Amino acid sequence: MATTEVILTEKIEKLGAEADVVKVRAGFARNFLIPTGKALEVTPSTLRRLNLLKTKRAEREARELNEAEELSRRINKLKLNLELETGETGRAFGSITTSDIAERIKAELGGKIEIDRHRIQLERPIKESGSHEITIKLHHDVSAVLHITVKAKGAVEAESQSDSQEGEERPAGGYKAKAKARHQE
Repeated sequence: MATTEVILTEKIEKLGAEADVVKVRAGFARNFLIPTGKALEVTPSTLRRLNLLKTKRAEREARELNEAEELSRRINKLKLNLELETGETGRAFGSITTSDIAERIKAELGGKIEIDRHRIQLERPIKESGSHEITIKLHHDVSAVLHITVKAKGAVEAESQSDSQEGEERPAGGYKAKAKARHQE
């Protein structure tokens, strides 16, 4: 397999950031990276442009770090209250996932800030009520801790419904007993 060296002009996931000199397969460079402007061939003239790309990269990384630190401060102050659907026994019907948390953070912070759900570090979806602390990885150097309080939603409603139905008569035995009685007739 033929490989070639290219200079990346922008950040590409799992390959590198701008101003990185990376080895890639020749076809990938020739057919995708160079025609789309994502990379330049390594030549004496492009090596001179490398310094410009390095300054551009440093500015971008500094800006991303500042934005992540600011967002971290805002998230650390945030305390979310979420409700979880539960039945009469207190068993959860659903769960609170990273998508739910990301949507709620977006709503709380004004809708301008988008947090990728993959950055929210949650071992498994939340299925029990109580207080939870969740870590959000905003940048490779910056993390935030979000405090969430989960309350059961269906338990209170189910109790009030069962109290109101106590006065009503229910058929003894339920549906199976009725079906058995019909079958015997």
